[in-house]
Formats: sequence, C-alpha cells, structure tokens
Amino acid sequence: MPTVLVVDDAKVIRLLLEDILKDLGFDVRLSCNGSEALDALRHSPEISLALVDWNMPKMNGLDLVTAMRGDLRYSSITILMVTSEADVDHITAALAAGADDYVMKPFTGQVIAEKLLLLGLIQGQSV
Repeated sequence: MPTVLVVDDAKVIRLLLEDILKDLGFDVRLSCNGSEALDALRHSPEISLALVDWNMPKMNGLDLVTAMRGDLRYSSITILMVTSEADVDHITAALAAGADDYVMKPFTGQVIAEKLLLLGLIQGQSV
C-alpha cells in the first residue's frame, strides 16, 4: 500500500483528503504545516506522494515544495499542490518549484483520482 502525506492547515481538508486517499488504497499520514511535514518525511521514508496546500502557518506549501526538491532524499516523491490559489502566477511558481501537478479547491474525490491516474499513481479506479 503506497504511503501519502497530506499537508494542510485546515483539519476538514486533511480529513476529506484522507478519506479520498484511503478509498483509493493509500496509507495516509497527516501534517498541518510544512515544518511538520518535513519532520514526517524525515521519519517516514516510505512516503511516495505528498498533497500540499499553499497557505499554511510556520512554512507554506511553496517553501515545502522547494525544500523537498532541494533534498535528494525526497526527489522521487510525487508532489500535488491542492490549494485555493488559482491564478496563473501561483500555478507557474508551484510547478517551477517542483510540484508535479496542481489541483484547485474546491475539489471532488473524482478530481483527485483523475490527477493521480494522470500521474500514474493509481490505475483506472474511481471514488
């Protein structure tokens, strides 16, 4: 079972993503900011996917993506930004920092599944 890290300061979003991802067969870990996420990554080398919000306290999502891509230990982790930041500049910045794809809030389970399918992380299944 692949392991995913969900990083979002909003508890309701963390729990929603946890439910979606568990239904898709993932083992889910939760973090509420980028700093906590880096700690989780250091202690959980089995993480292969991270869903990351942009706006969080302590360390925002863009800084987390930049830190992950700057550390060879995390180079193989797929990063999906899941955020309400919908303008082209934010999307461009996230992808330039190393995010593999981008999902805008609000989202559905089907949208998450479709992105993971496109990224090759799941096979033709639906939520």
